Amino acid sequence: SGVPQHLVALPLAFLIHMTLRRSRNFVVGAYFVPYVTSSVAIALIFTTLFSKDFGVINALLPGPPIDWLGDKFWARITIAFVVFWRYLGWNVVLYLSALQVIPGDLYEAATLDGASRWQQFRHVALPLLKPMMFFAITLTLIGNLQLFEEPFILIPPDSGVATSVMTTATFMYRMAFSDGDFGTASAVSWLLFFIIAALAWGNARLFGREGASDVAR
Repeated sequence: SGVPQHLVALPLAFLIHMTLRRSRNFVVGAYFVPYVTSSVAIALIFTTLFSKDFGVINALLPGPPIDWLGDKFWARITIAFVVFWRYLGWNVVLYLSALQVIPGDLYEAATLDGASRWQQFRHVALPLLKPMMFFAITLTLIGNLQLFEEPFILIPPDSGVATSVMTTATFMYRMAFSDGDFGTASAVSWLLFFIIAALAWGNARLFGREGASDVAR
């Protein structure tokens, strides 16, 4: 759910920045509420919403009820949706804070040149947002690799689909506190550290190279 978050958060933040003035703080606050809400509370709410027999989601959908939390495929979709919903507002706030420091003269000059809103977003805002994009995507990579609360609370550990939605963090927890194998759990944590470091380095190289090519052009 990391890539869709940024594909939605970037244009959404630009839309809020360009069109909303008086109600901007209210809208941003509404998007940010899921991020500051307790993970346990969110997971319990969505457990109720996606219940097979009594959930609101199945009540609104036609056809037979879907076992959102008991089917391997739908369990992955449900967890991805919850993570997307919770962290979208965080990314919107990050991008909006970066958009607010871009000089308005650049947008005015682009408007005088006949640039549309989409062209202003693509050729003015997007290149200047690359430092924030690097920061936000790095946080997303780290967060996805350390994902624990949502799959652990939404899917019971003794459920038949628990292994299909197991993340690295839940695997370490199970190895350490369920199986008592602290050695393997420690080795996995070190491996996770090196994977995060490698991805962060690759992300920095990618954005650094793109930034250098933009300057050259």
